[in-house]
Amino acid sequence: MKIFIVYASAGAGHFKAAQALYNQLKEKHKQVDVRLIDILSQTNALFRFNYSWGYTCLIRYAPFLWRWAFWITANKALRFLTGPLASLVGRLNTLHFAKTLIDEKPDYIVSTHFLPPEIATRLKARKKINSKLITVVTDFQVHPFWINRGTDIYVVASGFTKKILVAEGIRGDMVWEFGIPIDEKFTKEYELGPLCNKLGIEQMKFTILLVTGSSGIGPIEDIAELLHKDTQILVVCAGNKSLFKKLNKRNYENVKVFGFVDNMHELMAVSDMIITKPGGLSISELLAMELVPVFISAIPGQETGNIEALRSYGVGREIKDTGELQAIVSGYKEHPETLAEIKEKIKQIKKPAAAQELCSAICKDSGGACG
Repeated sequence: MKIFIVYASAGAGHFKAAQALYNQLKEKHKQVDVRLIDILSQTNALFRFNYSWGYTCLIRYAPFLWRWAFWITANKALRFLTGPLASLVGRLNTLHFAKTLIDEKPDYIVSTHFLPPEIATRLKARKKINSKLITVVTDFQVHPFWINRGTDIYVVASGFTKKILVAEGIRGDMVWEFGIPIDEKFTKEYELGPLCNKLGIEQMKFTILLVTGSSGIGPIEDIAELLHKDTQILVVCAGNKSLFKKLNKRNYENVKVFGFVDNMHELMAVSDMIITKPGGLSISELLAMELVPVFISAIPGQETGNIEALRSYGVGREIKDTGELQAIVSGYKEHPETLAEIKEKIKQIKKPAAAQELCSAICKDSGGACG
């Protein structure tokens, strides 16, 4: 059996979800021919540059333009225009990917981005391929671009997400509420003592993890300055080298500074709460680790929608002004029972086994072809 796991390298979450599925299939179902494909690698250089860097530049330097674009493309009254236009642009720039699907004819296409299903459903409609198409929605909110009538199954993060799809006319039995696939390391329990020793931090101090994605954007410096005297802070600067140098130069008491990390699960395990951007994958990871979130620097559209979804479950707070943080952190620090109450709510909605459940469901659906 041949399975294509397809993503787009525009935002780290799409890749991480795809990689979690790929790793699960490679490790647990070795006889399956599984391939991990970045659809943008099969497009022309200009389209690839505009798609990935254009998105990054907009959310970092012109979020008001991204908000406008998201609203325009999500507006029901304008879908007759925006949908076909986006579809045309996508088809014209993904001809190589379409040829790959026609030539290879995978049994299953599992996509963690909205662009591949658009191409696959058109090929299915024209009888060019007969693949079963599974779309993994990597946010708790759903933009209309995720919805394609030739999709066989949607995999979603929550009941909140499922209700949106059903309201859009998708049958309930076509929506699998497994969660967003995450790496298995976020599903395990860790001994805090050895971990704290490894990281060089104090186990008994109230600890905050501060991370805002691969670009390290947002008011991180201000937050470190505001909170470092009363709490222990783990700051992940990721690709923001300037921020990394500034914070190291300031040498704040109780602040541990990191660049890119591959042990986010360990940093989450030793933390009492997290201050972060509300990306779909980040939320799924922190829920699996039962970490209480405060959200900052939300991208208009999908991330503000994620906050709305979490709020409906009584989890997560969003701040617009860093001045609000001190009171929030003090409240959690001085009243651990409040943290415990939120963690109980998290336990009710977390779905840490999404990758395993989806892979098992595919194998069952294939009649046991996975072995």
